[in-house]
Amino acid sequence: MTATTTDRAGTTAPPAISALGLHKSYGDKVVLDGIDLTIPEGSVFALLGPNGAGKTTTVEILSTLVRPDAGQARIAGHDLTDRPDGVRAAIGVTGQFAAVDNLLTAEENLHLMADLRHLPRPEGRRRAAALLDRFELTEAAGKPVSTLSGGMRRKLDLAMTLVGDPRIIFLDEPTTGLDPRSRRTMWEIIRGLVADDGVTIFLTTQYLEEADQLADRIAVLDKGRLVAEGTPDELKALIPGGHIRLRFGSLADLDTAARHFGAAARDPEELTLRIPSDGAIATLRAVLDVLDGAALAAESLTVHTPDLDDVFLTLTGHGTPDSTTEMAR
Repeated sequence: MTATTTDRAGTTAPPAISALGLHKSYGDKVVLDGIDLTIPEGSVFALLGPNGAGKTTTVEILSTLVRPDAGQARIAGHDLTDRPDGVRAAIGVTGQFAAVDNLLTAEENLHLMADLRHLPRPEGRRRAAALLDRFELTEAAGKPVSTLSGGMRRKLDLAMTLVGDPRIIFLDEPTTGLDPRSRRTMWEIIRGLVADDGVTIFLTTQYLEEADQLADRIAVLDKGRLVAEGTPDELKALIPGGHIRLRFGSLADLDTAARHFGAAARDPEELTLRIPSDGAIATLRAVLDVLDGAALAAESLTVHTPDLDDVFLTLTGHGTPDSTTEMAR
């Protein structure tokens, strides 16, 4: 594969991750049916899909845990099949559940990971101390992991992934089970890894808001196939249903407004007018100009644009990811 990406300075560089035609089956169950990916360095890429769509299998293949049946991929410049050791040296993987030893302290877990990475002892201790500080775990350093909150355990899990200084991190549903405050803390950590360290993040998540908040690009996987890919805004633009909703103070004002907006849906009980909209500022300005020209004043104006829930439902025919039934890996 010779795909390249252009960075902000205008120079051409190979992508952090590129894949072509990845296939994987378990028995007669096709889990991945030929997917292609190109993910630029220093970006967040989110893979969405219902349970059983093939998200975890994709992560397992790209992180060398599972061999594809067909297709090819390059990770951090290394061929997935020919140089798996090079791939492993460049990546970190954080799964759905914190892979920490409950019997050890937070600090001991990091020291263990440094030893497994064969870091010189002084360097391993230095990295552990720096990560405890970065993730605000210093006060918990000497406490057994079994006593830590879920959010602290997830932070420690990610800190352990960073001991090896990976350039690409696979985060497989990293905030599953966390409360909203802990989830947002994890989001800030992820943003910092990209903005400050230039790390590339490959994210799978059940939380559509998480993908919307974090991802530069999103791909939607359904039944082993990529059914859409783009920025969050590009995906939302694929879905019809955006509108501007005007509420008036009287039926007379509603009727007058309806005569000026021919395609609008009129609701006399709610005294509202629903005008199709693409969400653009120019469209909103045009609506306000019509109201001004007709000497009408709406009591309220709300703008609705499709969100990722709408995208997911339309593209996959399923509910949101966490409402589906596990069918495959």
